Amino acid sequence: MAYRLEEETEADWWEVEALYDLCFSPGRTALSSYRLRDGVPTIAALCLILRDDDSTLAAVIRYWPVEAGGQDALLLGPVAVHPTRQAEGLGALLIRESLTEARKLGWERVMLVGDAPYYGRFGFARLDGIEMPPPTNPDRVLGLALKRGAWDGVAGPVAKAT
Repeated sequence: MAYRLEEETEADWWEVEALYDLCFSPGRTALSSYRLRDGVPTIAALCLILRDDDSTLAAVIRYWPVEAGGQDALLLGPVAVHPTRQAEGLGALLIRESLTEARKLGWERVMLVGDAPYYGRFGFARLDGIEMPPPTNPDRVLGLALKRGAWDGVAGPVAKAT
């Protein structure tokens, strides 16, 4: 099946939210990551969607700006793939494409809260010293330097971008 990779538009918002609701629990917005996103605009150029030949939404990824240890960073997520499209590599495609674009846009560091075995294949590793709002398991706070050494010496709390 062929897919179209597009930047998410305002017209896609409800459909994207419905896919997130389908893939994650309805309580997803209570997670600490959502408190960092509340009232903060996304980085639109990095919020991507994949549609199939019938224009059905198959997968999505979003990014928000945050401050981590006083430094600008991207907060990746959520990334979601429709249950009928899982195991096709669509999530990996969105992650790779969006990280490539983030580098082009000059971002130096990206972080997320997720599973190290999955995200490790993209170069993400545990961020020691970066403190997400509770209740976040520190082992799930992962980062990737888009520019060599971008996370070196960065420590402290993660806060909403100002």
